Amino acid sequence: MNLIERFKQIKVVRSLVYGVVGAATYPGLAMINKIKIEGTEHLKNLPKSNVLFVSNHQTYFADVITFIHIFCAIKWRKENKLGIPYYLLNPFTNVFFVAAEETMNGSLISRLFKLAGALTVKRTWRAEGKDVSRQREEGDTQKIDQALVKSWVITFPQGTTKPFAPGRRGTAHIIKNNQPIVVPVVINGFWRAFNKKGLAFKKKGSLLSVRFKEPLIIDYTQSVEEILDQVMEAIEQSKSYMLKSKHHFMSLIDK
Repeated sequence: MNLIERFKQIKVVRSLVYGVVGAATYPGLAMINKIKIEGTEHLKNLPKSNVLFVSNHQTYFADVITFIHIFCAIKWRKENKLGIPYYLLNPFTNVFFVAAEETMNGSLISRLFKLAGALTVKRTWRAEGKDVSRQREEGDTQKIDQALVKSWVITFPQGTTKPFAPGRRGTAHIIKNNQPIVVPVVINGFWRAFNKKGLAFKKKGSLLSVRFKEPLIIDYTQSVEEILDQVMEAIEQSKSYMLKSKHHFMSLIDK
C-alpha cells in the first residue's frame, strides 16, 4: 500500500481534504450556480456498508464533489438541500468513489483529491487518449470489493462524460459479486455549468440537478448483461432514453 493509499484510510486526513475542497467548491454549487436535490429520503435508512451509488457522468470532479457535499449535509439531517455548509466541520467520510487512474494522476489538484477516497482503476477501453482493449485488472476489482465491505461507493458505469455512452460490464460484475444495495442517481446541468474537468466555470447561473432514486430491486441470478441493462435504464442512459432525448430535441426544433 503506497503513501496516498495509507493517508486516505485515515479519517482525519480525509476530513481535512473534504473541508478544504468543500469550502472551495461550495460557492460554485450553491451561490454562483443553483442546485436542486431530490430523493435524499431514500438514503436515510441505508446501512453503513455495501451500498453502491450508480450515476451518469458529466464532469471529472464536480459530480463527485457534489455527492460528497450532499452526503455530508444528510449526515447533519438536511433533506434535499445543502444550506449553510457547517456540515464540513464534521463531514461524512464513509464513502469512496471509482475514478480512472489516468485522470487522478493528471494534476496536483487531482492527486490531492485522491485522498478524499478515490478508488483508482485502469480503463480497459481507453488510455492516454487512445482506444485500447485490455482485460480488467483483478486488483482494481478487489479495491472496490474491499471498499464495499465497510463503506459506500460511488461509480459511474459509463466511465466517460459522453452522454448515452454504453455502460461498462465491470459495474455489473461488482453488483453480481457483492450483491450491494444499488442506488441510481441522475444528474444534469453540470456539463453546462463547468468545463470537462469540473474545476472551471463555463456558464454561471446554471441549474444543477441531482436526483436520487429508490434502491433497485435486482435479481442477482441474472446475467451480467441483464444487470447492466437495468442499471443503465435506471440512470436514464439506455437506448430508450437516448431516443426520447432525440425526439424531444427534434420537437423543439420543429417549434
